[in-house]
Amino acid sequence: MANENLSVWTSIPFWRRSAAWVTGFASILLIWLTFDTLGQISMGTDADLKNGVTKRVPAPTVINYHIDYKMSTKRGHEVPVIGDKESFFGKEWSEKEAKELLHLGKLTSQAKNCMNCHTLLGNGAYYAPDLTKAWIDPAWKNDGALISIISTTLPQKLVDKEDKSEDEKKFLETMKAHIAAGKPYTQEEAMAIFLQYPSSYPTHARMMPELGITADEAKGLVAFLKHMSSIDTNGFPRNFGAEGDTTHAH
Repeated sequence: MANENLSVWTSIPFWRRSAAWVTGFASILLIWLTFDTLGQISMGTDADLKNGVTKRVPAPTVINYHIDYKMSTKRGHEVPVIGDKESFFGKEWSEKEAKELLHLGKLTSQAKNCMNCHTLLGNGAYYAPDLTKAWIDPAWKNDGALISIISTTLPQKLVDKEDKSEDEKKFLETMKAHIAAGKPYTQEEAMAIFLQYPSSYPTHARMMPELGITADEAKGLVAFLKHMSSIDTNGFPRNFGAEGDTTHAH
């Protein structure tokens, strides 16, 4: 019995050595993947945008640029495309201003519990539309239905409000002037108005409730949504596109 040749598969030393090698290899792989992931998700800088360097998560100042979504034949799905500069709420935002605006938008999205109904970057609920690429929803573009409606319709809730503040009165007068002049709102302006008075502009079968979002908070939320649309999410949500004036993210 002592001289009997045992199979390597029943050798305890063999399995101990194998376990040590596999554990060591897996540890090295996990360390490499961790550093690679940190590099992939780290936010870019304003210099990256100016130099045309593509980052998976662009700098906050990406709100100063045109953002599009195009099919990549190489990757087999849609990817964000950062284009030329464009004004955002009538100005170009500095790094500090853009960072503070995005921070306000993120805090507002958390305070108003947006993920109770919406999906943001794969997190949240599916009761209401996915907001991951909301900024590039065709319905919000210059010739889209939503901008057309908001540019020609006063928010009825504010119109009916008896104890309007001075800012609200000024806002209504400005809207009336826009409508009288036939001047459409920009995409960011229209989105901000909608967020403040969603019940006046029903866009979905499940109407968004009034959340008491202020003008500044609405501006921050729009910046937050625009920045989120610029993030390379590997094609998520899949099949993002338009049918008529409604965006579908399946």
